[in-house]
Amino acid sequence: MRIGVVSDTHMFGRGAALPAALVRGLQGTDLILHAGDWMDERVIALFEAIAPVDGVAGNNDGPEIIRRFGRRKVLELAGYRIGLVHGDGGRSTPETAYAAFRTKEGEVLADVVIFGHSHTPFHEVRGGQLLFNPGSPTDKRRQPLYSYGILTLGESVSAELFTYEDKSP
Repeated sequence: MRIGVVSDTHMFGRGAALPAALVRGLQGTDLILHAGDWMDERVIALFEAIAPVDGVAGNNDGPEIIRRFGRRKVLELAGYRIGLVHGDGGRSTPETAYAAFRTKEGEVLADVVIFGHSHTPFHEVRGGQLLFNPGSPTDKRRQPLYSYGILTLGESVSAELFTYEDKSP
């Protein structure tokens, strides 16, 4: 299973179309997961034109997106538990995401944790979990390039980051 992973699109104030490089990169995915800060419900339809979509709401999303997706979830996909959370609310975004899918006793609640919030790509295996933040495809902030990810679920799990310079449609 090939899954597109995005976060922190912060659209429509920044434009009404997805970047061409992102659209090309997400072609052929079975699903797109968004880790929050969509900013506008119209963004959902832009991604749905490429593949089915699921995700979570971020700290900048309104009540309609929160109602539709919730703030945290675990999806069962291709035999793996995929945890989705935006990652806000703590001192360190990766630490907040990591803690969101572990019990106090240390039990792992997800094989993969997808998060956003920082706009900073992150890829690490910690305590048996893959932690993955795709950065942002439209709001790179202090990053040199825009980015998104592809998660591949097969006999094993892999996550790859893709970057590009131009965010024009």
